[in-house]
Amino acid sequence: MNAEVQESKASITVAGKNLDVPVMKGTLGPDVIDIRTLYAKQDVFTYDPGFTSTAACESKITFIDGDKGELLHRGYPIDQLAEKSHYLEVCYLLLYGELPSRAAMEDFESRVSHHTMLHEQMLNFYRGFRRDAHPMAVVCGVVGAMSAFYHDSTDISDPWQREVATIRLIAKLPTIVAYAFKYANGQPFVYPRNDLDYASNFLHMCFAVPCEEYKVSPILATAMDRIFTLHADHEQNASTSTVRLAGSSGANPFACIAAGVACLWGPAHGGANQACLEMLREIGSVERIPEYIARAKDKDDPFRLMGFGHRVYKNTDPRATVLKKSADEVLELLGVEDNPLLQVAKELEHTALNDPYFIEKKLFPNVDFYSGIILEAMGFPTSMFTPIFALSRTVGWIAQWKEMVEDPSQRIGRPRQLYTGAAHRDYVDVDDR
Repeated sequence: MNAEVQESKASITVAGKNLDVPVMKGTLGPDVIDIRTLYAKQDVFTYDPGFTSTAACESKITFIDGDKGELLHRGYPIDQLAEKSHYLEVCYLLLYGELPSRAAMEDFESRVSHHTMLHEQMLNFYRGFRRDAHPMAVVCGVVGAMSAFYHDSTDISDPWQREVATIRLIAKLPTIVAYAFKYANGQPFVYPRNDLDYASNFLHMCFAVPCEEYKVSPILATAMDRIFTLHADHEQNASTSTVRLAGSSGANPFACIAAGVACLWGPAHGGANQACLEMLREIGSVERIPEYIARAKDKDDPFRLMGFGHRVYKNTDPRATVLKKSADEVLELLGVEDNPLLQVAKELEHTALNDPYFIEKKLFPNVDFYSGIILEAMGFPTSMFTPIFALSRTVGWIAQWKEMVEDPSQRIGRPRQLYTGAAHRDYVDVDDR
């Protein structure tokens, strides 16, 4: 462990038996009480449903201060990265710990660009799904199937194979997600192009067709790149913890990322921007906004405004501030006159930003609100929102997985439990019951 251990100790007393344990101090954030010896010396576990007060690992990748509304990647604020950097540079930062030199950046971009194609036999997997299959089901299945095609990058004990798997996953996820979109639409797959940047290539694979030329708008490409960047990593959330837990067993990287995709699919995790758009559809028209604002303020009404406030950020969501700019640019480019849903979104945003109730409660639009608006305006159905989130988050999952694999203190995950079932009892023969 690299964390500094303070001189002070925490004292834990159970049934009159005292145990002194170290208190560990990280670079930022709360101190951590090291209870690794608690079970062995006190014969007790700690109880923490959801692990919301438990540090399961030491990490140098991402830090969140919810009270300040701060998100740091390797120490760099997310707003600076989103404004001045781009997604693949942020990928490099998350993976290797430092911002790259120009030569290192060009080499990294080249390696990613030249690994974007899928093994041709993998296209058969898509044709095996029903056309109405949810894209997340397709993405989860195809990512898991990568281990059946790329045997030369599944040995996690080999640093070079870990590196190859890293590049392959970052490069191929846009292709996998775009093909899920094309398959659902009944359109032919569009192969990736090495001459396009990461975000432009994804949009081209999604919206181009063989019968005519498709030019990617720089404004849309920038907005897409920002969505990727702002979702790249978010510390030890449910899907990241799932990737780490799967990886702790020694599972190959493709299986671990597939596990992360599966966890992200849950509506409480990756489906927030989809829920936001569904709420906007429920509202339906600008005229009904006052009614729903009143319902949101009513403590006895179960209705909640989706896309406002955040469980972690008690102030503003730093990612939302950046993405609002892109949302404004996209809506100005594409217009909202013919889209009632986007009209509702813009008016709801204006109302919430100026209503004393929302200001006092700090219920500001979050990143899910703006990303949902942008993706809707681009022409993506809500079923594609979570797959795009998975594409964005893949680099964070990989960075966390690599850190875990390379940490000598890590062991296979084994959460404990508070057992409340039946005590010991003897088996009764079926005729005697």
